[in-house]
Amino acid sequence: MNLPELAAFLKTRRARVRPSDVGLPTGPRRRVPGLRREEVAQLASLSADYYTELERGRGAQPSAQTLAALARALRLEGDERDHLFHLAGRPVPAAHGPTAHVQSAMLAMLDRLATTPAMIITDLHETLAQNDLAAALIGRHPMRTGPQASYVYRWFTDSAARTLYPPDEHPHHSRVFVSDLRAVAARRGRDPHVLRLVATLRRRSPEFATLWDDHRVALRRADHKRLVHPTLGIIEVDCHSLFSEDGRQRLLWFTAPAGTRGAAQLELLSVIGTQDMSLDASRALGPAGS
Repeated sequence: MNLPELAAFLKTRRARVRPSDVGLPTGPRRRVPGLRREEVAQLASLSADYYTELERGRGAQPSAQTLAALARALRLEGDERDHLFHLAGRPVPAAHGPTAHVQSAMLAMLDRLATTPAMIITDLHETLAQNDLAAALIGRHPMRTGPQASYVYRWFTDSAARTLYPPDEHPHHSRVFVSDLRAVAARRGRDPHVLRLVATLRRRSPEFATLWDDHRVALRRADHKRLVHPTLGIIEVDCHSLFSEDGRQRLLWFTAPAGTRGAAQLELLSVIGTQDMSLDASRALGPAGS
């Protein structure tokens, strides 16, 4: 690990990124070019103190997940991302998984959806990037490695993952997840990453094994969702998908028709963020079904 070079590289990359490039307001009083340290930390979901230590050439060796988050926050290109990993003494990650390099076109689109909940995932439903509204709507996805990074894996092995949807809709989402995964597995061929995920799920989840053996196949391109929000209750949204050219990454964004309760809830969500304002929210929206 080369701490001095890592610190210098982070500083220069931070100075290159304009706030408008990442969906942040420019503001009248910016004494430094590019982003502030706390803004990089915010974009990468790190503490400002930890990021400051890295730029000062101190601190513990950053994990692969932290490096991937910094690469996205600083909008690094592929070679720059690899250089960041080399300086930190970490192996350059593979083309799949939660540390995969996010395609620049996807990030550019995500930056332009600042007023819409949006996120980038892999075709195995591993979260690569979320904007703040997506985190407020469905929660900040945890930075995990291995099979646990896949929401499909957590759906079939961890009951807590299912609290995002009403219980009576769980069978539908199970079928959709498995049909989507089968389409991905066919496109990827004998990809060992996919084979391990499927084999592990077949062992861990009888429900998954039964659905997998049914051989239904369909990519999840768009869907109408009813999401359970801890403050605002059930939020009905339309989920849209934009696929990368190779199909390995997807940009998801959530909308609701104008004039609907869902649209009002999304507008309120942009105000309250992740705060707990249950009473004020219920008053603002009126009773359910209105």
